[in-house]
Amino acid sequence: MASKVSSETILTTNNYFAEATMRNYKAVIDVPTNKGGNDKGPTPVEYLLTAIGSCVSITLRMYAERKKWDVGKITVNVTQKEELTSEGIKKTLTEEISFEKEVTESQRIKLLEMAAKCPVAKMVKGATPITSKII
Repeated sequence: MASKVSSETILTTNNYFAEATMRNYKAVIDVPTNKGGNDKGPTPVEYLLTAIGSCVSITLRMYAERKKWDVGKITVNVTQKEELTSEGIKKTLTEEISFEKEVTESQRIKLLEMAAKCPVAKMVKGATPITSKII
């Protein structure tokens, strides 16, 4: 069974300010003023990091609920690091996951394994091909 999720983004004529529509929701995208934008919204990278963090936390909550583990509030901080290497700029992402309630070592191992199964993170890791076309 095929399903489709979509987002439409329209870049306005106001520098790099964009408006996106997802289902019945709206979001704005921009870049900081020092990059030529108006700083009226998060950057595309900030949205990507947020998408990863929210997907990881939802994936973990679903798993914990199936196991009947009360982990409390789940916090996922996702950061991007840029490092200049001999091959150029290398970007890496780091997820720092914490739970409001104490989890055992065996739960930690399983939860970390489940975090890697987050669909958005899997897309970013290269599991989903992207096809571009001009229409």
